[in-house]
Amino acid sequence: MNSSGQRAFATKSEWRAEILGCRAAVDPAVRAREADALAVAVGKLGTLGSTVCAYVPIGREPGSVAMLDELVRAGARVLLPVTEEPGPLRWARYTGTGDLVPAAFGLREPAGPRLEPAEIATASIILVPALAVDRAGNRLGRGAGYYDRSLVFAAAGARLIAIVRDDEVVAALPHEPHDTRVQWALTPVGGLVALDG
Repeated sequence: MNSSGQRAFATKSEWRAEILGCRAAVDPAVRAREADALAVAVGKLGTLGSTVCAYVPIGREPGSVAMLDELVRAGARVLLPVTEEPGPLRWARYTGTGDLVPAAFGLREPAGPRLEPAEIATASIILVPALAVDRAGNRLGRGAGYYDRSLVFAAAGARLIAIVRDDEVVAALPHEPHDTRVQWALTPVGGLVALDG
């Protein structure tokens, strides 16, 4: 902690270790309540007729598949990442939990046809997994770089939204020139939080 009470670490790996440790300590009942709140918040993003790129939260990531179902109910075409070789993500359409199959890294992804990385350009909203995000819009991911390689294909006006817990919106994170900033954080309690990204 620094003098203002905020966590402060010098490296991304230190931040990752801290946040993963904090997520591991969250009570399952709290995690479930937060997931419900995120599903409601996602359903209010105004997605009728839009394409939304999203993801299936795994392990202790905030959220649940219910977020995807809310997007579909709201009239969105939902695309999920397909993880293959290192590089930009390919995409597949989400039509329901029944079409999700196990994938690399413990992920679940749609079994349907694969779409090219440039398909992300059709999305008006891109929900991005994150361990933390800072007030300037710098996002801390897991370090594999899949999203930074993919977000370069996003449309200029797309809303980039990192989904995190409320205490994972922090004052400042270490970042590099190739890191893509996001404009919003979506949290269970605070809802949609504008960033300077």
